[in-house]
Amino acid sequence: MKGRVILLDRVGDRQAAALMVDGRLHDLLVDPPSGAAPAPGAIFRATADRPMKGQGGITLDLGGGAKGFLRQAKGVSPGDTFLVQVAGVAEAGKAVPVTLRLLFKSRYAIVTPDAPGLNVSRQIKDDAERDRLLELAHAAMADMPHGLILRSAAEGVDDASLTADIADMAGLAAAIMGDAGQGAECLLDAPDAHHLAWRDWSLPDPDEVIDKPGCFADNGVFEAVEAMLDPYADLPGGAHAMIEATRALIAVDVNTGADTSLAAGLKANMALARDLPRQLRLRGFAGQIVLDVAPMPKKDRRAFEDALRRAFRLDATETVLAGWTPLGHFELQRKRDRWPLTEVWPR
Repeated sequence: MKGRVILLDRVGDRQAAALMVDGRLHDLLVDPPSGAAPAPGAIFRATADRPMKGQGGITLDLGGGAKGFLRQAKGVSPGDTFLVQVAGVAEAGKAVPVTLRLLFKSRYAIVTPDAPGLNVSRQIKDDAERDRLLELAHAAMADMPHGLILRSAAEGVDDASLTADIADMAGLAAAIMGDAGQGAECLLDAPDAHHLAWRDWSLPDPDEVIDKPGCFADNGVFEAVEAMLDPYADLPGGAHAMIEATRALIAVDVNTGADTSLAAGLKANMALARDLPRQLRLRGFAGQIVLDVAPMPKKDRRAFEDALRRAFRLDATETVLAGWTPLGHFELQRKRDRWPLTEVWPR
């Protein structure tokens, strides 16, 4: 299988989507099981509950038994009602993180109620195209109080399609922001796996989209997922890594395998750096991540860091490269924006 192929299928009773790149599983989305905590993107009318002074935030009632946690709670008092959006995935037993800054995101545009201004993605470099998109944005948002960001996927899209896309998001934003209801309640569900695939995997254009039952089995998705459920991860050149979740952190141990040459450590570490975003994305691992790299000279650390930085630059999830510890481990901090694979994949 060559090129970028989007597969839309079901896993049990839930929607799922897979992105294959040249026959290799690149990304996977699975709807959470029934009864799971609210997913990122959902919007709630929330009621402030009680301050968590030691953590500098406040817990929120989201309705239906769901709880949220707002970190920046200055000026918020118990009983206040306001709109929030789920910003990440919570660990088991914890309230979901939420934000006051709502975003209404589509395939081509992001409407930003609390951030006025019209902007075009910096990834669009052509000046004439940027001017066209800005003119279209001004026309489409002329009577709207909200801000707008045109995503990189908007490049080259015809005016009518872009205008319709912006109008849909602006209308949704106006309806939600104008809510005058009372009490905690979900106002907008999070997008499902198929919608997210259509929205976020559209650039570059896929070579094929297969939407039929059984396409996962026909294209090797199940085998690829089973490999991700195993801590063992093959790396090019005979090296491998063990990627394991503990309660406190994600531990990644890099091994050179049978290669005993002087350059074996650097080669294994560079291979890990290039594949680490994919490994973490597919396994659904986030939080604190500690890399126990293979032995290599300190002078090669810069090359390893540069490789990590390049790899994560192409990854959609916010990841901070924290740096080296005194014991020679490398630490990262990754946003929790999806559930661990073990929690969403039926076994």
